[in-house]
Amino acid sequence: MTTQRNGVDWRLFALVFALTAAAYVARAVLTQGSVPLFNDTDDAMRLVEIRDFLGGQGWYDLIQHRLNTPFGAEMHWSRLIDAPIAGLMLLLHPLAGDLTESVAAYVWPLLLLGVLMQLSAGISVRLAGPEAALPGLVLPAFSLISMVEFAPGRIDHHSVQILLALTMLLCLIEAIERSRMAFAAGLATACAIAIGAESLPTAVAGALAAGLIWVIDGRHAALLRNFGASFAFGTLALLVLALPPERWFKPYCDAISVVYAAAAVGTGLFFVLLSLLPLARRVPTQRLAAGGFAGVAVVALLYQVFPTCFHGAYSNLDPWLITHWIDRIDEAKPLWVAFFSNPSYVAAVGLPPLLAVLVTLYHLFHPNTAWRSRWVAYAVVLLLAIAVMLLQVRGARLATTLAAPAGAALIVAARASYLAQKGVFPVMGLVAGWVGFAGLALALMANSVLTLLPGATSAPDNTPQSAQKASCLMPAAFVPLAGLPKARIMAPIDLGSHLLAFTPHEVVGAPYHRDVAGLHDSFDFFNAPIAEARAILVSRGISLVVICPSMPELKGLPDADAGAFVHLYAQHTLPDWLKLVSVPGATLEIYTVKPL
Repeated sequence: MTTQRNGVDWRLFALVFALTAAAYVARAVLTQGSVPLFNDTDDAMRLVEIRDFLGGQGWYDLIQHRLNTPFGAEMHWSRLIDAPIAGLMLLLHPLAGDLTESVAAYVWPLLLLGVLMQLSAGISVRLAGPEAALPGLVLPAFSLISMVEFAPGRIDHHSVQILLALTMLLCLIEAIERSRMAFAAGLATACAIAIGAESLPTAVAGALAAGLIWVIDGRHAALLRNFGASFAFGTLALLVLALPPERWFKPYCDAISVVYAAAAVGTGLFFVLLSLLPLARRVPTQRLAAGGFAGVAVVALLYQVFPTCFHGAYSNLDPWLITHWIDRIDEAKPLWVAFFSNPSYVAAVGLPPLLAVLVTLYHLFHPNTAWRSRWVAYAVVLLLAIAVMLLQVRGARLATTLAAPAGAALIVAARASYLAQKGVFPVMGLVAGWVGFAGLALALMANSVLTLLPGATSAPDNTPQSAQKASCLMPAAFVPLAGLPKARIMAPIDLGSHLLAFTPHEVVGAPYHRDVAGLHDSFDFFNAPIAEARAILVSRGISLVVICPSMPELKGLPDADAGAFVHLYAQHTLPDWLKLVSVPGATLEIYTVKPL
């Protein structure tokens, strides 16, 4: 009986996975008194969505009925994430009982962690041979991205999108020898788009990689055709699955819609046509010209029909919210801007992809490089992920994860050099290969350097204010509030998801761009003149105001009115129609609203 699958020894995988999973679980357990299991607002909202789905809310009903109270707000998320987690909870409930949600919050991300390690090792083996399996398995375990996106409690969709991108890449590499694997690559790409429009760069990278493989060698026409066909049909099928018939032809820029289906179908049609043309014996430049013409044609047609979406997923969002909210989100800032606020994190997630580029260039242009076409596919996906990361630091989720196979290739080469030569320099190269692609090691080194610099401060996540904010998201903080009769609440938007998750109440705002009215009213309540703030409460029938003093919203916007809630609160001069009812020292401050 073989112990290998996809070139990775299952015994080695089981050992590395068990050690990594144990470390992640231990970290979650040891910090459970200070770090919430559902630490991120998206994880809390995902939990709410899953509960509603299990409670009977329809597949196509993506309205969060307790958000933007009393009107509700539609979410742009996918049931493709809700469904498997809901299924896992149903399976666990007979055994876990009241602990089902917590157990599922551990099991789900760790299952995905195992898939991540398999995919990383599989790509590493195909780029650098069997010896790359070990570093391909180990490096993701030490990535800051993995430590966040695959940690217990992380049930949002980003981890699945990472896995689908790696699956697409692995299947494309496999398709170079077995063209039918391109079907799986195209389907993975379609699934990524269906789960979130932020996977558009992944889809573009997949299409470019398939096209370049064909350009380099015209004998890969079947690969091009299979990828295009499965991407087109897969996206159409997922569109039908995601939306009711009356919305199939409505253009949405922020989620799967006819816009993305048209792009996929256009790409698929041109790929099929290109694969059938007699271009296999032509020179690569002729295939490149034909492919370039097809790409320009698809983009031009899409621009004519859906011009708004070329301005991005937030193209329909109120410019005021973009300026005062979106542009202030840390993960949406360019990499070089984020560096000045959190240099150790940016170094830890940004350096591995940049090193991966150097390794990739060596393998692409070295005369003795085997499997050059595989490196071409890898290079395209890596470079586009890096481009996204440079524009928005959250792109590091994929770019940093993609760096691991290049790191594995470097480690294999350094080890071979060491075994052949011995000496100090090969050892240094081997150590540099491991450290340069291990984000945790880079972060520790960067923090050590920062402590030596004059005027250095703690990383943002280690400040006392961050700890106080985390305490506001602990389930225990919501116990007094949950015991009150069901009410409508005004609160900082970053508190909204957790209020929905841990209380039966309704809230005005949470950080989701389709909740336009709720976001506007939330910002206005805290920053507009207090008379306008009260009018907002009256119009929505709000009876409670709940705040976490350490949340950024309590600092107010730069242009907040002098008589706004944020300033009156700081001066301890809130109007008498707001009565503090929470006990002194409570984590969350609860105010009742006196009726007019």
